[in-house]
Amino acid sequence: MSERKVLNKYYPPDFDPSKIPKLKLPKDRQYVVRLMAPFNMRCKTCGEYIYKGKKFNARKETVQNESYLGLPIFRFYIKCTRCLAEITFKTDPENTDYTMEHGATRNFQAEKLLEEEEKRVQKEREDEELNNPMKVLENRTKDSKLEMEVLENLQELKDLNQRQAHVDFEAMLRQHRLSEEERQRQEQEEDERETAALVEESRKRRLLEDSDSEEDTTPTQPQPALRPNPTAILDETPKAKRKAESWERSVGALGSRPQLSGLVVKKTGLDSSIRRGRAPPLPGAMKNGQAAGPAPQMPSTSSLSQLGVYSDSEDSSGSN
Repeated sequence: MSERKVLNKYYPPDFDPSKIPKLKLPKDRQYVVRLMAPFNMRCKTCGEYIYKGKKFNARKETVQNESYLGLPIFRFYIKCTRCLAEITFKTDPENTDYTMEHGATRNFQAEKLLEEEEKRVQKEREDEELNNPMKVLENRTKDSKLEMEVLENLQELKDLNQRQAHVDFEAMLRQHRLSEEERQRQEQEEDERETAALVEESRKRRLLEDSDSEEDTTPTQPQPALRPNPTAILDETPKAKRKAESWERSVGALGSRPQLSGLVVKKTGLDSSIRRGRAPPLPGAMKNGQAAGPAPQMPSTSSLSQLGVYSDSEDSSGSN
């Protein structure tokens, strides 16, 4: 793959540079260039101010029959930003500046006018000294006298400054060094105080966290198990007795409240036999007084039923 930007070009063996036609371009041809205004100017047509550094698309041409030490002089054409009037200026290689030609006036050139005035005075003086030797002597005398006056004034100013303020540079350097050391020491102490404060704060925070974690993680001490008392079983209330006590607390003793005795019906032997799950005795067997056989062992009656029977017997005895 070939290069995009070729540095070397190919010349064939039969290349003859004399056969290349030469273009005859006019000497006063113009080029379009991009430039900035070299100085502040004001348009003569509309009075618009054009400041130094403003960019323009200008036309550039070479000035004919004008040069300075073989250097060509160029002319530029720009347009006013407001009225589009044409403004021209050209280069001034003698003064390394630009010269306004047409369409505007240059502003703020007081420094340039001062320099031109100094140059004019210097040139007139040189012309006078060239033809008058006495003038040369007078000018030298004036220059030496002016130089002596300047030196005297400068010495007076130096003496005045020394009397008013005696500056000891060694003391200044020493004071500066001491102040710098003091500043560094203060900064170091301040850093140490801040470090100690941070360390103390972190230590306190760590202690608080440790104390909180200890409180959270401390196991509750198990209470010692009570050893069973061998005689405790004797003090426990039997199941039937506890049921009777609960019955008395809820209903009350039937013997102490005769008005509730009517609610209890005395159970007959037949009812009690049926309730106990035993068949009633046959009449014949009861008459002979002989039992048919050994009575089967039935489960014991509950304490609540016994309590009911006992209450019925009391009621019946009281009524008799």
